[in-house]
Amino acid sequence: MAKTRPARPGEAVALSALVMRSKAHWGYGAEFLDACAPQLRIAEEELTARRITVAENARGELLGCASLEGGGRGSAGPARLGLLFVEPSAIGRGVGRLLYLDAVRRAAGLGFRRMLIDADPHAEGFYRAMGAVPAAGSPPGLVRFEVAPAPPAGWARAWTGGEAAVHVGNVAEFNAQFADASLDGGQRPAHDYACLAAFYSPSPAALVLPRPVPRWWTGALGRTLDWGPGVEVYDGLAERGPGLSEAVLARPALARRVRGRGLPLVPWGRTEPYARLAVLPWRPEALRYESKSRAHALFARILAGGGHPAVVLPAQGRAATRWAAVRRATARARAGESTVLKSEHGVGGSGTTVVTPAGLRAAGGARALSRRLPRGPLLVEEYVHGPTEPGIPRDLTYDGFVDGAGRPHRVGAALMDVADGGYRGATVGPGVVPAPLEGPLLAFGDAVGRELAAAGHRGWFDVDFVVDAAGRLAPTEANLRLTGPSAAFMVAARLDAVRGAGHLVRIADRVELGARLPEARLEEVCAGLSRDCAGVGAVFLPAIPTGAFDPAPWMGVLVAAHSREVLDAADALVRERALAVGADFAGDGRGQPSEAEDGDGLRVR
Repeated sequence: MAKTRPARPGEAVALSALVMRSKAHWGYGAEFLDACAPQLRIAEEELTARRITVAENARGELLGCASLEGGGRGSAGPARLGLLFVEPSAIGRGVGRLLYLDAVRRAAGLGFRRMLIDADPHAEGFYRAMGAVPAAGSPPGLVRFEVAPAPPAGWARAWTGGEAAVHVGNVAEFNAQFADASLDGGQRPAHDYACLAAFYSPSPAALVLPRPVPRWWTGALGRTLDWGPGVEVYDGLAERGPGLSEAVLARPALARRVRGRGLPLVPWGRTEPYARLAVLPWRPEALRYESKSRAHALFARILAGGGHPAVVLPAQGRAATRWAAVRRATARARAGESTVLKSEHGVGGSGTTVVTPAGLRAAGGARALSRRLPRGPLLVEEYVHGPTEPGIPRDLTYDGFVDGAGRPHRVGAALMDVADGGYRGATVGPGVVPAPLEGPLLAFGDAVGRELAAAGHRGWFDVDFVVDAAGRLAPTEANLRLTGPSAAFMVAARLDAVRGAGHLVRIADRVELGARLPEARLEEVCAGLSRDCAGVGAVFLPAIPTGAFDPAPWMGVLVAAHSREVLDAADALVRERALAVGADFAGDGRGQPSEAEDGDGLRVR
């Protein structure tokens, strides 16, 4: 495995020869190479002055070099990636990527916020794939790119103390503690969603998962997100029930590994079994605002204190039975009003039904509607009509967390994709939420964070909003756990740190696949999607791979780019290519992730 280090005295001649061999690899003639030689030759005194770093293998053989040039910390000018050359025999083995990411990190650490790259045309595809953005002012015969080096986001450092973390995918376990009638009893969707444990922090050390996942999956994610070696995967632990933490506790060897590394543990959400696993105090009341009615009461108290004139609260009441809820919704429909019926603890739109006058008629009337609802009690909430002006978003969310010391932290605002009350995905990044909405949203989310901290909550939370016809924000619920948008925030923070600032990231919960795929074929499809997205300047990540093995195949995905146009193009490309996989493949057997057990009967990667 290659590693980087600063160039050493006495290596200038060897590095100069490596640079010329690398340049010649692209088929340039002798006359051209002779003309380039003076500019590409490295003098001994330049090893330090040009901040030259080398990549070497385990035997100490030189595989490549890169230079980071420009003024020091506090300099107003940009950094420049003056050299990046790889030994021809090592091209295609990740050495260039290693050197590039190292240069971006070093530039950020030196305080540079802009880095220019004047690339050989043969390297244009490489720099696009690495996230560099084309820039004006290319010198003759070269292609100019620009990168915005950035230190890790402050909230990301605070989330795990700047350390890699052990991620516990206890989605089903979290849901089960509320015993909500709207949730699937088998918790299969929750076990698929537990794959998002890969993104519970920007840098995982280990994943603890209920279902088996493909062996190649975390390696593919790690190469893109620069996780480094050694992300352990313990999976297949609780396929037939929600008790992931209990399953870990029942395996003493695994429990020792999970707790014995001295690293932070990050769950989807807090539960009593998880508290025992993490050796933390258990305070069930700290989760009380996961209840939609109690969150509504919290929002009302905050608004009663004033200071949030751009935020309004929809009226909400309780119906003891589903039939009582339908009667109230029917009465409102006769008056031309729409209603939202909510289960107390439904997640991702589970247990939420929007009842419009036309929809009630289409459903076959009140009795037919009641048969489609979960058992009561149900919440009956005023429907908020959305903006009529084009370009104003409808569904937004605020993400933040409360650290172990009780300090709330703001993460940011996101745009959600919601249809018929059901969450389908989210987009995060600069400018995603219009400034007139972002300011009031962040202020209200901050206020909720302070209240949650005072109530004893520790961990991630979000506040969901809809925008009304007047452009005001209406908070609808709080979630005291990680979510799909939180995964997008984590990926954005990681990509900004390793590839340069300014990433937009979109998570899509469900992208339909054209065929049911075995593991090897899914790997090929995802590798192709990664290449296709890189070709347009975007990043592709398979977020939820296990859905590809279902009878109705699908997968969750993340895409990232530096512009909304490229993000939309990559999103459309992924959906189109995913549906097209059935055109050249027909599989009738369920793909099963391969596995290996250690002496304790634990699946270890």
